[in-house]
Amino acid sequence: MAKRPTIHDVAAAAGVSRGTVSRVLNDDRYVSPAAHAAVRRAIAETGYVVNRAARSLVTQRTGSVVMVLSEPHEKLFEDPNYSVMIRTAIKRLAERDVSLVVMLAGDDGDRERVLRYVRGGHADGVFLMSTHAGDTLVDALVETKVPAVAQGAVIGRETTIPYAAADDREGARQMTRYLVEQGRRRIATITGPMDTPGGIQRLEGFADVLGRKASRKLIEHGDWTQLSGESAMARLLERTPDLDAVFVASDLMAAGALSTLRAAGRRVPDDVAVGGFDDSSVAATTHPPLTTVRQPLAEVAQETVRLLLTLIDGGGPVEPVILPTRLVVRESA
Repeated sequence: MAKRPTIHDVAAAAGVSRGTVSRVLNDDRYVSPAAHAAVRRAIAETGYVVNRAARSLVTQRTGSVVMVLSEPHEKLFEDPNYSVMIRTAIKRLAERDVSLVVMLAGDDGDRERVLRYVRGGHADGVFLMSTHAGDTLVDALVETKVPAVAQGAVIGRETTIPYAAADDREGARQMTRYLVEQGRRRIATITGPMDTPGGIQRLEGFADVLGRKASRKLIEHGDWTQLSGESAMARLLERTPDLDAVFVASDLMAAGALSTLRAAGRRVPDDVAVGGFDDSSVAATTHPPLTTVRQPLAEVAQETVRLLLTLIDGGGPVEPVILPTRLVVRESA
């Protein structure tokens, strides 16, 4: 069996010292571009692979971060937004040779597993995704002192946990203003969960534009799933049969609302205009294609990664990042 190449082999092939190779592997900034290129070339030529266990003893780092999704397991596969966030985070972390571990925290057993994993020193940092207000896991993770950031603000910890997010409130204003400008007079909304920042801020943006017209009978709540959009739309039609537009706080819920409207014999957009939020892959495949608000999910993920790596490198404190949204007009409104 051929002997695995070592750091000494890399140093010999690159014509540099073992210490220089070590500094390149640990992303030390005090390495000349020429030496850096020589080491990288030698690594490729020799087929050297970093021994993570040995490296972690030196750097006191695991080379991995954990993404915690505080939702039931099925939502990971139903909502396309999560795949965008995960894919982007994996790509950006790979540029630093850092691995991403995805863990779900949808129930008490899941939350305990996440906490044991982080307390056990298996992660250099934590991403929080889709966190709900009052989640005890958040407080427990903060107590571990492991660097943590969130995709979207963590309600109640906006000043202690850095985050990156789209401008949910302004995005909701954009959609609601557009529906008003289209001459719609009875505009309803289906919100996300009211213990999440997206649920709260998108409802606030809707109310900012409509003022007193945003009455309680025109507001229904969903949980980001397509099924919740179907049932919320049915309740709105039963309570307010003369509504002529609905702003739905996610594309997936909007797909459910479209299904209910179709079953009720309501034409879209002739009888009822429908607007969504996300501009996910769902938006272009509904019938009719969905007018929606684009939130830059890939950019949000990139910024979240940047914030976390800055904290891991000891470069904090960092400030929240809020990215602009954009109205995308298709055929549903």
